Amino acid sequence: MATLHQRSLARLMVAPSVVLLFLWMIVPLGMTLWFSFQRYNLLMPGMEEFTGLGNYRYFLSDPGFWISLQNTLIMVGGILAITVIGGIAIAILIDQPIFGQGYVRILVIAPFFVMPTVSALVWKNMFMNPVNGLLGQVSRAFGAQPVDWLSQYPLFSIIVIVSWQWLPFATLIFLTSLQSLDSEQVEAAEMDGAGIWARFTNLTLPHMGRAITVVILIETIFLLSVFAEILVTTNGGPGYQTTTLTYLVYTQALLQFDVGGASAGGIIAVILANIVAFFLMRMIGKTLD
Repeated sequence: MATLHQRSLARLMVAPSVVLLFLWMIVPLGMTLWFSFQRYNLLMPGMEEFTGLGNYRYFLSDPGFWISLQNTLIMVGGILAITVIGGIAIAILIDQPIFGQGYVRILVIAPFFVMPTVSALVWKNMFMNPVNGLLGQVSRAFGAQPVDWLSQYPLFSIIVIVSWQWLPFATLIFLTSLQSLDSEQVEAAEMDGAGIWARFTNLTLPHMGRAITVVILIETIFLLSVFAEILVTTNGGPGYQTTTLTYLVYTQALLQFDVGGASAGGIIAVILANIVAFFLMRMIGKTLD
């Protein structure tokens, strides 16, 4: 009886937080779902009317939607490739005993604490600017023509900027995984004559499988909503070249004042994000099994 009473008391104490969290998520989602079935434009007050799936048909028939979906997938895939491969490489390097190892690790993870807007401004003005940027000055020093990265290779530039931000996160997770690797297994592999590559592919990489899966899951969830870097650097352009689903919803809502269409786009983005998260969770489950 005492145990049952304690459980009931615990549930009662937790209930307000659960209800508040539930309302915090459900109310905005419910309002977005309601607006997605309405023809609701802020420039035409009092003209709201129910349109059913009209906003969804309009959004899905917009050529910009499929371009933005493609850009989103390319961006997420490119960033994941850079952060996973680069994170593993850096984690292995800084796991070696070197002078000032603690300071090196702090410097490696420092970019993760820089705000996205600040990071985008730094890359835009100090690195990728063809006139005053560091990359442009290096190009001129070697007698080459400076490249206007944000105009000529906009999506690649966004991938580089966001990868620079998320690389420390992946490195930190991989470094933690490396440090949990049994040193006796490594020594046994060395005694058996296994080379560096053999130890990496047969021992280190399988041991890091769970960490790699966790990094992919967490980064994918956040990368699907990348926005500040695009707004500060390219504004989704040139054309639709750097327009992602998140930025397309922003333009629909705050530039065209189409709340109904933007709400439909937001619901579609939520559905796609949940589909991706579902498959990634299943992948994690198989990895942990």
